[in-house]
Amino acid sequence: MKNLTFSLSGKVTLVSGAAGGIGSSVVELFAAAGAKIFLSGLQENKLITLADSLSKNNVPNDYKAIDITLPDAATDLVGSVIDSMGGIDILVNCAGINRPQNAEEVTEKTWDNVLDINLKAMFFLCQAAGREMIKRKRGKIVNISSQAGIVALPLRAAYCSSKGGVNQLTRALAYEWAKYNINVNAVAPTFVRTPFTRNMFADKQFEKFVMDSIPLGRMAQPEDVAYAALFLASEFTDMVTGHILSVDGGWTIK
Repeated sequence: MKNLTFSLSGKVTLVSGAAGGIGSSVVELFAAAGAKIFLSGLQENKLITLADSLSKNNVPNDYKAIDITLPDAATDLVGSVIDSMGGIDILVNCAGINRPQNAEEVTEKTWDNVLDINLKAMFFLCQAAGREMIKRKRGKIVNISSQAGIVALPLRAAYCSSKGGVNQLTRALAYEWAKYNINVNAVAPTFVRTPFTRNMFADKQFEKFVMDSIPLGRMAQPEDVAYAALFLASEFTDMVTGHILSVDGGWTIK
């Protein structure tokens, strides 16, 4: 009989966007499940704080501050994980941005910024991690997508496009890498209460629109997304690949 515990004991896990609201929750939960954690993000001071917290709890960890949109950044980052921890078992792509704007006002610079971080950088990080996983004939990749990849949202033409791309990227990689025993899945949350979204909900009309659209009547918390990511990274989903798991309180069922 299988042990009905979400154990990631000894699994080397790379988390991009590790210091963000969702990323830090993923780090905390995966560490509690026994994973070894490699943190990445832009702001080194935040990574150091997070790494110190893990070390105090005897969680094996390391970190690298890096701009994942730069050429060769993905190869550099995954190489650092291999050098530090000897391999990579799990990749969780949490890095992402949003630039709410009327579609007719979106500039090429804004479009490129959103797509470069949310989709292009994610692909190349998947590719770099995937190359290592292919050698070992196993691995788990979890991409943090959004309900915006499934339904349209106002002021988010670039963001919706990037997350729709994430969903299709997830399916394409899952199909191509299934022969290597690599599971590629995504979590698609609704709006999550984090520092990242705080300014959006200063607009009470927008907040009402969001709340009225969620049948369960609340926004997601970071741990709601982290639990879904843990599920997809665990052995309980060894037969699940190419799946987009909605964590949206029912928004997309309507």
